[in-house]
This record gives sequence, structure tokens and C-alpha cells, in this order.
Amino acid sequence: MDFEFGVLPAPLRYKLLTALVVPRPIALVSTISPAGVVNAAPFSFFNLLGDDPPILILSIEARPDGRLKDSARNLLDIGEFVVNLVDEATVERMHACSTDFPPEVSEVEAVGFATAPSQAIAPPWISDCPASLECRLMRRIEISEGRLLAIGEVVWLHCQDGLIDPATLRVDPSRYRPVGRLFADQYVRTGDRFSVTNSPEYLEAIRRRGRL
Repeated sequence: MDFEFGVLPAPLRYKLLTALVVPRPIALVSTISPAGVVNAAPFSFFNLLGDDPPILILSIEARPDGRLKDSARNLLDIGEFVVNLVDEATVERMHACSTDFPPEVSEVEAVGFATAPSQAIAPPWISDCPASLECRLMRRIEISEGRLLAIGEVVWLHCQDGLIDPATLRVDPSRYRPVGRLFADQYVRTGDRFSVTNSPEYLEAIRRRGRL
């Protein structure tokens, strides 16, 4: 079975891609409006792009009438945002943030998230989440009339106490329980993990780069 994407309607492309490219990480993005309202919205068209500089990407889709959702508009207007990572304890509240609240309503307050002031930017981070990345907008790339890409530089990391070993900077997998997006209302836990043996040469190369 084959599909030519050039002739397939966009909703069907979305249906196929989001069901096959799984699991996808979830960015619960917190922003602040010019009026001071803290908004939050989940993005699953999101990923890390590199470590030097530390950058990530969000794919932002406009509404059918061309308007942007509150968090996306704040991100572009202010140029600052926080990517809060989602775990098993926060997934239901994250999902509730996808509700189309009025602009004057704060999603974080409506769903019961706690926030804390950021160190380098104006939008706060969500302290209920296991880790949060303060970001500044580096570049916006217009893809189409209804789609743009936002590339952010990570300038600060917050994480819950005990999540990272301060001596080795390794994340404790027994304490970090992130979830991934599948499709529609379907998510996946990441507790079922396994290792693949690497060659000694590969491990030594990683050690030389300080990444082990």
C-alpha cells in the first residue's frame, strides 16, 4: 500500500503521520501575554535539534481562520517561552490545557498547575513538571500560510530535586517518568526500557566528547 502525499488531503496526511511517527515528545509551553496572563499549551510537533548551541523546535499551526492560539501568539510577540516536559503525574493536566480557553483565562490556573519565576526570561516555568527549559526565540520560519516553525535557544534548565545526580549530571530513570504522544487522546509511558550493547570504540569516542 502506498500514498502520494501531494494528492492526499491534509487531514488524512495528519492522520497517517501522527499514528506512525510515534512516540513524540510533548512540549507543554508556558508563555505570558502583554497583559500578564500566563498561558500554557501542549505541542507534540516538537523536538530537540542540538546541544551547541542548545536549540529546539516547535511547529505552530494557525486556526482555520488564520488566527494563532494564545500561547503561540505570546511566544512570537514576546520572543520568550518555557518548554515544560510532561510526565505521568502531569499528563492529565497537560491534556486539559489543550482546551480552547478565552485569552484572558490562564490555563495553568484553570487546570491547577503551580508556577515559579524564571531566571532569564519573563514567562514562568511550571514547577509541577519534572523539568523545564527556559527559551528565547532565535528564528521563525514561515512554512505556509497556516504553519511556521519556531526555533528556540535553551538558556536555563530547571528540574525537580533528585532527578539529576549533581556529580555525574545523569538523570535517574527511576524518578523520571516522561510520557510520549501517540495520536488523538492516546499516550504512552516510557517505563519499559532496554539497553543495546555498544562497541568499545563507540563508548570511548563518547567518553572523549564528555557525553558519557
